Formats: sequence, structure tokens, C-alpha cells
Amino acid sequence: MKGRGLGLAGILLLCLLGVQAGERTYKFRVTLADKAETVYSLDEPEKFLSVRSLERRQRQGIPVDSTDLPVCESYIHRLVEQGGKYLSASKWNNTVLIQTSDEATAERFLENAFVKSVKRVWISPDTVFPPNKNRKKEVKNDWKKQSDYYGAGAGQLRIHHGDSLHAAGFRGKGMQIAVIDAGFYNVDAMKCFRKLKLRGVHDFVNPQSDIYAEHNHGLKVLSCMATNVPHVMVGTAPEASYWLFRSEDNDTEQPVEEDNWAAAIEFADSVGVDVVNTSLGYYAFDDSTYNYRYCDLDGHTSLMTVSASMAADKGMLVVCSAGNSGMDSWKKITPPADAEHVLTVGAVDSLRMNAPFSSIGNTADGRVKPDIMAQGMHSSVVGTDGGTSFANGTSFAAPIFCGLATCLWQACPWLTVRQLIDVIHRSGDRADCPDNIFGYGIPNVWKAYHLGLEMKPRQTED
Repeated sequence: MKGRGLGLAGILLLCLLGVQAGERTYKFRVTLADKAETVYSLDEPEKFLSVRSLERRQRQGIPVDSTDLPVCESYIHRLVEQGGKYLSASKWNNTVLIQTSDEATAERFLENAFVKSVKRVWISPDTVFPPNKNRKKEVKNDWKKQSDYYGAGAGQLRIHHGDSLHAAGFRGKGMQIAVIDAGFYNVDAMKCFRKLKLRGVHDFVNPQSDIYAEHNHGLKVLSCMATNVPHVMVGTAPEASYWLFRSEDNDTEQPVEEDNWAAAIEFADSVGVDVVNTSLGYYAFDDSTYNYRYCDLDGHTSLMTVSASMAADKGMLVVCSAGNSGMDSWKKITPPADAEHVLTVGAVDSLRMNAPFSSIGNTADGRVKPDIMAQGMHSSVVGTDGGTSFANGTSFAAPIFCGLATCLWQACPWLTVRQLIDVIHRSGDRADCPDNIFGYGIPNVWKAYHLGLEMKPRQTED
């Protein structure tokens, strides 16, 4: 998903359904100079990271460092005293998201020695979409059973030999996946998610909102992995546990959504999530002065990209969609798809041909992107009525493979995140000659499993 694109019908709908916003407000990304006044210590990481998060690091030989230390609370207090409202923070980027009623307040923040820079990332829109109070009435839960155990999801799973991995007993049990998206419309009302192992939800756009009354994009993304209704639709990681996070504000397209996403993935890290799926990306904004350029696809420019790379460095597998700009003037992958050590997924159809809309690489610094391909054309998903449907986009190719990558990691827990990506690359049908359209090709997770077995450490005898 790449923000909103309103045609005439969408604009008319906005006029009819939108509600007028109140007084103009602003959000600023305040970058801090240091963590000199931290009250936390690297000697006591259990005070800011969960046991599960620490265990993930320990398994992969990753030390806790200064980037893990929370943003200094004393600095936040001073910004609040100067007229700001605290919204969120990114410890990895050492930034704070502050809301103000005027821009002059933000200018005063620069008077603090601990403030490195201040950037406006959001202006309140003239209109906002109200939630649908009658949303649950849309849910009919009409299912069409099929002879195949995987139902509507059979083809998009078998193209990767995921059924072999499942048959061996690896269906995601014990693994945690965070889905960072735009909303999970009606998930709470659908029978196909009754077996969903839900760990928690959080809205990083508006903590007071109902995450199930927001956009339906996250519903469709989640369904590719988490559905578990035999002969109707079985997803690629039906026994995994899930965290549902909202970071995309569908009313506008502004840089603040990168701040929301950074806060979400850091929360995922802190609670011990193993794998993150994100089918969000940004290269163009309402204010074009914020737009990214091709040269910015270097893995180090976009805040979201930097945060994705940091998540990989903390031992999480980040799976992201390549983007749907293959037929647009942009054509290239969309940040954070340019991040280092993440798995960027492009789209093919059921015949293994690349979808024309699938964004292409490579990165500005010459790394192969996308990494791999999965079915993103005519993908089976769950619709807003609770029945199976179809959708196009790398947004769905990413979670289809994300679930399988999670099962693969369950099967080979000794692999580091970089080793996991390596065996996935080597299992691709274009591994010998990767390119900027298919990357390493369509992976075979059963082959990747056996490559992983070869890397299992041998037990030493006493």
C-alpha cells in the first residue's frame, strides 16, 4: 500500500463523509543530540526490553547497545514544559514526536542544547474520515468450501512448496509476527479469525481509536498468513501468534507516518517479536518537498528505512513489499524496501510471471532488490464481508511469503536473521543470476529448510 489515491469518486466521498477538523495543529520530529541524562543502564536491559527480546538477541549473538536505551525522559519533559504534547519516541533514531498548536513553539525547541534538529512532519488535514459505526453488519461470513485443504490459499502457498514445510510440522507455532499496517477492518467480527492467536493491538496514529474500524488493507494482509479454516482458506503461518499495529493514517500522506512506523517496530522489538510484516511504503507525500529521489534509495535516508535496518540488526526478520510502481513514472522500489538486511518481496502471478505493477530495483548503492517474488496478482485474501476474495499488489505477496519465512525460522531456530535471508536467497529459482526485476526469484522453502539443516551446529561431546 502506498498511501491514498483519490479519484473524482473518492473526492466526492470525502466531501460527503468527511468531517471538518478543528483548530490547525502540527506535529514535529525533534531529533535529540544525545542520551546523556538517561536513567537506564546497559547493565540492566531487562528494565526496557522483555525477556523474549533479550533471548532473541542472545541466540544471534547481538549485544544490547546505546541505541536500545530509551529516549531521555528529562528531555521530553522539557519539550512538554515549552508547550509541546508528547506523542511518541524512537530510541533507535533518538527522536521525539511532538504536537503543537503553532509553529513558533517548535522553533523554541531549538534553543535547547539537547535538540539537534526540528522537522515539521504533519499538519492537521481539513477533513478526516469518521469510523463506520455499522461496519459489523457487512460481515456475512459466506464461505465456499473446496476439496483442497488450503482452500483459496492453495496456489499461493504451494508455489513455494510451503505445504511440505507445513506437513513436516512447521506452521508457525511459538513464533510471533507483528503486522504494521493501515487498520484491520472487521477482523474482530469474522469467523475466519476465531483461531487467531492474538498477542495485542496498538494504534500508533491515534491510540484512542478502534483499530478494527480503520482501513481494510491490514485485514487482507493478515488473512494471507493467519486464516485457519480448512477447505476454505488456510494461511501461510496459521499457528503463529500475532501483534496488530496501525501506523498508516489514510486521511493524509505525510512524513509523520514514518515516525508512527518507527514507534511500532520498536515496540515490536521490545516485546520480543520474531518477524515483522509491513506492506506500507512512502516515496511521495502531500507536500512534494518531502518526496524521496532515486538517490535516496540507499538504505540510509528514509527514517522508515533506517528503522527497518535497525530492526534487522536487533535480530528481527523484516519482510516488506517492494511497491506497486512498476507501471508508474517512479517504477522503483518504495522505502523501506531499500533497507539493508530485510526481505523485500515483489509480485508474480500464478504462472510465475512478474506482475507489471511490481516495483523494480536495484538500490541506489547497487544491492539486489527486490530480494524474492511471491504471488501478488490475484492473491487470495479475506474481504470485508468475511468471505474469501482476491486482490492485487506486492502488499499481499509480502505476507504470503512472510508466513512461510516464519515457519522456516521455526524449523531452523539456530539461524541468524542474515543466515535466514541467505538460505531463502539460495533457494530462489534465479539464485544463480539475480536481477532487478525478480531478485533471486521465487523461493522454495522446502529447499531452504534443507539448506538450513546443513547449517545446524553440531553438538560437541563432553
